[in-house]
Amino acid sequence: MNPTGAPGPSTPPIILKSVNLVRIKARLRSITWRKALLGIAAALVSLWLLAVLMLIAARFIDPPTTAVQVQRHMQAVLHGKPYSKRFQFVPLNQISPSFQHAVIAAEDGAFYQHHGFDWHAIQLAAEHDMDGGKIRGGSTITQQLVKNLFFGTSRSYLRKGAEFTLVPMAELILGKQRILELYLNEVEWGPGVFGAEAACQFWYKTPARTVGRDQSARLAAILPSPLKRKPSRMDNYSSIIQARMSMMGW
Repeated sequence: MNPTGAPGPSTPPIILKSVNLVRIKARLRSITWRKALLGIAAALVSLWLLAVLMLIAARFIDPPTTAVQVQRHMQAVLHGKPYSKRFQFVPLNQISPSFQHAVIAAEDGAFYQHHGFDWHAIQLAAEHDMDGGKIRGGSTITQQLVKNLFFGTSRSYLRKGAEFTLVPMAELILGKQRILELYLNEVEWGPGVFGAEAACQFWYKTPARTVGRDQSARLAAILPSPLKRKPSRMDNYSSIIQARMSMMGW
């Protein structure tokens, strides 16, 4: 073997074979990892394109279910609990303006101004979290719609990354009115209760088109925690929501 460490002319054949075998194995491992990474990347791109196609379809077709609805059903099955879904899709003009305004005031006051992300709200949420306060969300209605449709309630950096790329596509493909219509019809409003119509019927025995201002604010108030909160207990927060509505000219 020469001073550089490479096999020299006088190196025995058995050592040469061993060295070559090691090199071949190393090269094969490198190729295998490269193929695996390319395969993962291709799978992720394919899933992203599928989500975009589903957004295009959702512009014209009302989604029959969402990731959150599937998740809740699976959770009930795994825990051996009965599950009954209440869900009826209704056009946006069949949801009272007060209800629409209450949800926007509660969940995304800058809904008609931003393009998918409310950077000011995200900054405030981050500052609040760093100060050691209770975690508060900075998600817009568009972000929540994308999460509900495709990802469920799970949290991960991968989900956040995918959401970050799909939210602008949702804004571009769907437009504000369709985003609002889909969100109001798909969001969770209680155990097995999805959408504005089901929520109004479940909590107040009234259709979404006739729900009043106070009832709308109370329903909007339970959205951050729909499985734990009840509209009848939302006196303080519903008053805040109605005050926001007044400030916004509603």
